[in-house]
Amino acid sequence: MPYPPATTARASLRVAVVQLRFQNTLEANLRQLQEGIRRAAHRGADVVLFPECATTGYPVDFRSLDRSALRDCLAQVGAAAATHRIHVLLGTPWPTGRKWYNSLLHFDRQGQAVYRYDKCHLTTRDRTTFAPGRHLALFDLDGVQATAILCHERRFPELVRLPVMAGARLIFHPNAGLDPLPVSRRKRGGRDGIAARAFENAVPYAFANSVGPQGGGLWSAGDSKILAADATVLRLAGNTRPELLVADVDLTQATASYALEGIATPRFLTPLWREMIRRVKHESRRGRLLSGIPG
Repeated sequence: MPYPPATTARASLRVAVVQLRFQNTLEANLRQLQEGIRRAAHRGADVVLFPECATTGYPVDFRSLDRSALRDCLAQVGAAAATHRIHVLLGTPWPTGRKWYNSLLHFDRQGQAVYRYDKCHLTTRDRTTFAPGRHLALFDLDGVQATAILCHERRFPELVRLPVMAGARLIFHPNAGLDPLPVSRRKRGGRDGIAARAFENAVPYAFANSVGPQGGGLWSAGDSKILAADATVLRLAGNTRPELLVADVDLTQATASYALEGIATPRFLTPLWREMIRRVKHESRRGRLLSGIPG
């Protein structure tokens, strides 16, 4: 095997997932975020994951957002992360120059925004506002490498497989469901998210979703969850209300064995995998934020 299973700096990590009902203003969403951070920290979580576009809600006119108010909201999320000494993974829209991105921001325990992943594969709705990202996610949580996908990207397994081959041992998946009610109902009872990503890569998976009516006759199924590396469901939220999930994730079981075996066989693909792994590691550095909240 060209890449032996990596050991992580920690044997376990306490992961929190917050399922939200989006509110109509930045201020109201911020209060939910601050409360979610406080409650997750009170439960001893090392990291807390929020849904896609948790600062604003998803079905909104992003281009009409007040950039200064959004930046202030993010600064206050960072302050909450610092107060409670917890990593925060936050879905949020983010403008850079003339472009908007659908992003995941990582705030570290000191409250600094240290990494940003921009959604690469966009829905039709996304493309009316957002530009596609340019790299895959690979970032550090207390010495543990992690990766992330956003919502629709569950349909693209390579976005997870390659970072896991490159060293990621945790998958984070913020989501904002937006389906007709019959479709939303079919996703309930543990069927939303993409549990297969845990099983096929042998690494744990956390899924944070919105819940309830989203306007315009569209719904989000909730169904947030935390899965072990063998896809065992450690925690599962319901389909009607906001919830906080907390679970200890066993990183000794995060072997990435199937992903690593995929590098070795068939042999004609091995040099191609190696080159892609090299590029993923290199390009993922684009997400590093050296000066806090991106401007």
